[in-house]
Order: sequence, then structure tokens, then C-alpha cells
Amino acid sequence: MRSLDELIDHHDPRWPDVQAWIADATNEVTVFPANESTRAKNLHAAQVTTRSPMGALIYESGGLIVDRGWLRILGGGCNEFERSLPQWNHDCGTMTGASPPSFLLVADDVAGGHFAINGGGLGDDIGNTYYFAPDSLSWDPLDIGYTDFLLWAFAGDLQSFYADFRWTNWQIEIADLSPDRTISFYPFLSAAADSIDARHRGTVTALEAFRLQLDMAQQLGGPLP
Repeated sequence: MRSLDELIDHHDPRWPDVQAWIADATNEVTVFPANESTRAKNLHAAQVTTRSPMGALIYESGGLIVDRGWLRILGGGCNEFERSLPQWNHDCGTMTGASPPSFLLVADDVAGGHFAINGGGLGDDIGNTYYFAPDSLSWDPLDIGYTDFLLWAFAGDLQSFYADFRWTNWQIEIADLSPDRTISFYPFLSAAADSIDARHRGTVTALEAFRLQLDMAQQLGGPLP
């Protein structure tokens, strides 16, 4: 375990770069302020240096929401966005402390999709980003690392990426949705239905949604822990 002094880089921190990317973003980005009382603990738990964009987000922000709240990028946690990156991975069983995680959850969306950095459990491309699709219940490689994932989130074509998951007036429906909750669909997105608008929608905690998906994916032999 590296000490906090080893993790906080005062000479070449990456937070100014992340702020510049956000300033240039074409998708709406909201930055939650860091929780001063927990950010050091969370950075130490994650064991990621602030010289990396991930460490910078954990130490300098409570997390980010993108595109009017559709995409949630994990940071250090705060009152408005309680899930810190290390605590979320601990709760989901990917970070146990016994060994490096086979993948690290770094973001998710209101439709129940998850983004993860491959630690070796998803494929041979260690360090690359994968997307767990709620319709296929499988991990799809995106062929980009964490930094390029952030750049895509800030300026990529999210409308096309999520075309099959967005319903009429979704912006209004999720306007007040906590980033710690997820839309639940019935029939599930993995089940056949006429259209996304035809499905019943409610909300559940992000952890409830993840555990349900874990159960369904494991029944299909998917690579979830």
C-alpha cells in the first residue's frame, strides 16, 4: 500500500487537465465538489495517484454527471453523489483488498450500463475500458483507455451510443434522479419488447440494479464476479 504522500502529486497533478477537458466539453458536465473529510481516505483506498485522471477525479471531485445526468462518472463521493469509486467497487465485490481487481467499475448510466477498466478479468487488453450493456448482459470492449473514455464522455456522440436505450422525454424524467439510483425497466432491456417507450419504468438503487444484473449475467455464464 502506497502512503497518501506518495499518491498526492504536487508537481504534475492531472486535475488541471481534467478541468480543461470539461471546459471544452460539448456534452453538459456537472462537477460535484470534493468531500474534504473523505477524499484523502478514498484516494488511499483506491491506491491511484493524482498524476492520473482517475486519481485526480477521486481526490478533487465528488464525481461527475454528464449529459443532463445520463452518465455518472465516479469520483471521491459527496452528499449529492454518495458512491465513491473505491467504496462502489467494494460494495459490488470487485475490490476486496486481497488482490488487484479483475476489473474496476468507473462509471455507469441511468439505463443500467456500466463502464469498467479491465484488470485482466475481461480480456487480454489490460487497462482498456469495457461497457456492460444492459440489453446483452455482456461486456463489450471499447478499445480505449480511461483518459480516452473521459474525452469520449465529455465530447462523444452519446445520443448515437445510447439510441436504443433512450425513451421519449427521458431528459425530464431523470432531471431529479439521484446519481445513486438507476432506471428499472420491465420487461428488462435484455428481454424482447416492442420499443423502449413501451416498457414500464421505475427506479432502484444502483446497487440493486447491479446485483440483479450480476445474477442474470451469471446465469448466462457472463464474466461478472
